[in-house]
Amino acid sequence: MADPDWWRHGVLYQVYPRSFADANGDGVGDLAGITDRLPHIASLGVDAVWISPFYPSPMKDFGYDVSDYTGVHPLFGTLDDFDRLVARARSLDLRIIVDLVLSHTSDAHPWFQESRTSRTGPYADWYVWADPKPDGTPPNNWLSIFGGPAWQWEARREQYYLHNFLAAQPDLNVHNPAVVDALMEVARFWLDRGVSGFRLDALNFLTHDPELRDNPARDPDADPAGFRVSPANPYDRQVHTYDRSRPSTVPVLERLRQVLDDYPQTTSVAEVAEETPHTAASYVTGTTRLHMAYSFDLLNDRFRAPYIRRVVEDTVTIFGDGWPCWALSNHDVMRVASRWSGTPPGALAPPELARLAMTLLLTLPGTPCLYQGEELGLPEAEIPFARLQDPYGMAFWPKFKGRDGCRTPMPWRHDAVNFGFGTGDPWLPLPGVHADLTVDRQEADPRSPLTFTRLLIAYRKRQPALTGGTVRFRDTAEPVLAFERHPRDDAGAVHVVILNLSPDPAPAGADLTGLTPLDLPGLVRPPGGDTADLPGYGIVIATA
Repeated sequence: MADPDWWRHGVLYQVYPRSFADANGDGVGDLAGITDRLPHIASLGVDAVWISPFYPSPMKDFGYDVSDYTGVHPLFGTLDDFDRLVARARSLDLRIIVDLVLSHTSDAHPWFQESRTSRTGPYADWYVWADPKPDGTPPNNWLSIFGGPAWQWEARREQYYLHNFLAAQPDLNVHNPAVVDALMEVARFWLDRGVSGFRLDALNFLTHDPELRDNPARDPDADPAGFRVSPANPYDRQVHTYDRSRPSTVPVLERLRQVLDDYPQTTSVAEVAEETPHTAASYVTGTTRLHMAYSFDLLNDRFRAPYIRRVVEDTVTIFGDGWPCWALSNHDVMRVASRWSGTPPGALAPPELARLAMTLLLTLPGTPCLYQGEELGLPEAEIPFARLQDPYGMAFWPKFKGRDGCRTPMPWRHDAVNFGFGTGDPWLPLPGVHADLTVDRQEADPRSPLTFTRLLIAYRKRQPALTGGTVRFRDTAEPVLAFERHPRDDAGAVHVVILNLSPDPAPAGADLTGLTPLDLPGLVRPPGGDTADLPGYGIVIATA
């Protein structure tokens, strides 16, 4: 584990702790459960585990409202449990990356409890406060992603505070050097405990326009690419020029990189909710900023070859010497197996589509990040309103059903209570559609998404073209996406990847003469020439 650039050729795996494994039977996943299941993660061949927040929190947004940055919520265990997790991961050659939420805290955080009491005092300027307009309304037109104005009145100060998310998640004033110093100490706390870096939540919300200028209205005919929340949400009716993605974020990231550089072999990956790669690229260019960043360009339902090609080509060009990270699913969006196949929540998705999505993820230039259950091809669950936990879903029901459908517990064993997640009543219901997709069922199936994932990750690790090479797209007609991965310095084989993004057969449209198709279960071995047909969701990986 001594490679300082392991993150460039590695694979990340995201764990949502509430839903991974429940060791104590209370219905909520925990750190001990993750520790017990680390051998499964290691068996995939991944290099690091990103764990979503497990800190003390009122759980208004399920851990992304942090009330103590340096502790563990009792639901998840103790700091000793965390130390045991890190040690067990290290024994399996896995690194642990933790989620840091630097842009906001919970309103229960002691910093905010002090800040809200008075306009004077040591914490008075640690959050974003503003006076009302003369008519008493908020200081500008900024909106919260979770609905309504991004400003909440605080009677004790007779001011509004900013919250880009829930009102219970006040935004830190990162223009204040004391706040930055405190956040750097938080980073050091976890690095000293042996973590290998951070996933940085909602990082482009870190700083705001100090002049509090109004955001302009969005052109309703604008291309809906990249980060959008929901047509039902008025947040999408603005161009978010002044409330996010400000240039003032970059110096803070450079401070964080200085901290990380004091701890060898650590890394960082920024979540950047933006509509183009430009902001994400600005966070990772050069050697003084962060290591990796991902945007939301492939977390939408635009499953079309020209769109994916444009996203990848633009990202590679705009990032320059920066390093992209790719994700197709996470805890905030519909699972890719349902989203890209068009199957409704609660219905099985085609396993061929799951294999195709995994192939795309593992062959793009950059670092892939798998979300728990993607290796099983899990579809989105259908959660009735009465069982919803997500405040976002409750606010916009029924036009947006929230994020609970991608957060249901992992199915481990077909014949066990709660599919082996734990013995207690799970915090979200386990969908019956997952019964035949459990880990134990797929372990025994040589053509399962799980088997395919393991084989392809193992293959990827041996191929310089796939772990660090360049990309060049071939001109193909829809619905076929085809690209080449070339090793740098001619160190290894050239790979050609051809994907039929349709459930119906389609001509490959790419000359396969002289290529050797890879022989893995689930891949197509077409004859040579350029007339081969691919089956629905067919995949070719070939070497030259």
